[in-house]
Amino acid sequence: MAQGQFVAYYRVSTARQGQSGLGLEAQREAVARYLNGGDWELVGEFTDTETGKGANALEKRPQLRTALELCKRRGATLIIAKLDRLARNVHFVSGLLETGCDFVAADMPAANKVMIQMHAVMAEWERDQISKRTRDALAAAKARGVRLGVAGPTNLKPNLEVRQRAANAFADKLAGVITGFRSRNLSQREMVAQLNALGIRTPNGGTWHRGQLCRLLERIGKQTN
Repeated sequence: MAQGQFVAYYRVSTARQGQSGLGLEAQREAVARYLNGGDWELVGEFTDTETGKGANALEKRPQLRTALELCKRRGATLIIAKLDRLARNVHFVSGLLETGCDFVAADMPAANKVMIQMHAVMAEWERDQISKRTRDALAAAKARGVRLGVAGPTNLKPNLEVRQRAANAFADKLAGVITGFRSRNLSQREMVAQLNALGIRTPNGGTWHRGQLCRLLERIGKQTN
């Protein structure tokens, strides 16, 4: 159970998210679940709407600075919904640990400082891998003659059309199987299990999950209407 005083800090990555509340309510709910029960007091809530990339991320997050100052004055614990909302930068997280303020992530309440640093290392690595894959994909597209920038959508249109045709052909191929499943009144979960049991692969060659099945059913429905 939570004990003592807490200062909640939330972060959304874009101004658009900040205006819509996208992601913010989920963070508040996670913090509320952590604080449910016990003898605690929430003495402040702060929200930053910023990308905050780089080792100097704290300078780009004035609300986080204010939250940490309040923690120091009140001897409170900074609480966040998820560690990756704080930063995907090892140097930044290490700097926070050195401020002397205690902080807890609602998704990792039992994590100690070593575990938090390890998580930050993996989060930073994941961020770098995503960035590398994006750069590689853009380089490959450029090598194929795709003009990037303003003309990008026009160049990508033929590729999208090819993918759409392939998806439609795949849906046609499985339409009879799905009809058989429906005649047996199988649930979507049972359909997923049957597809995997039969060794039928997804368009990408992987195993099925419910989200992929829903997209397939939607495509089949459009083709039959």
